[in-house]
Amino acid sequence: MARLTINDTTRDVDADPDTPLLWVLREQLGLTGTKFGCGIAQCGACTVHIDGVATRSCVMPVSGIRPEQKIVTIEGLSSDGNHPVQKAWLALDVPQCGYCQSGMIMAAAGLLQQNPNPTDSDINSEITNICRCGTYNRVRAAIKLAANGDQTKQAG
Repeated sequence: MARLTINDTTRDVDADPDTPLLWVLREQLGLTGTKFGCGIAQCGACTVHIDGVATRSCVMPVSGIRPEQKIVTIEGLSSDGNHPVQKAWLALDVPQCGYCQSGMIMAAAGLLQQNPNPTDSDINSEITNICRCGTYNRVRAAIKLAANGDQTKQAG
């Protein structure tokens, strides 16, 4: 039995200690916003925050999480979609197919929590999520917009 604090709710889950956090979130808790992409921590579709750090949940076993650690999924980032990154994503119409976007948003929110004014170089080195649609320029612009705090601008 593992005790996990997810989106400010403590839950006891019955899972093998080697079960990746991703599968506990999706299959046992019904938090399907966190996506399965590659299963080897390369694409980032499964990104969640653990104690504020963007983490690839597909390779994080539940046994690697201490009960006092706080996990935040895309569902817990903002109850009303009002997080600055979410607002910037909408303002700049970032997603195309959308599959990678929950992980991309979580990675961007994690970056901004650690570095509120990232440079292009910072974004390039920290946002390693893969977007099959290639929306990287819009992702970078949205991260800068969220850092700037003015999500009223529209894409040109």
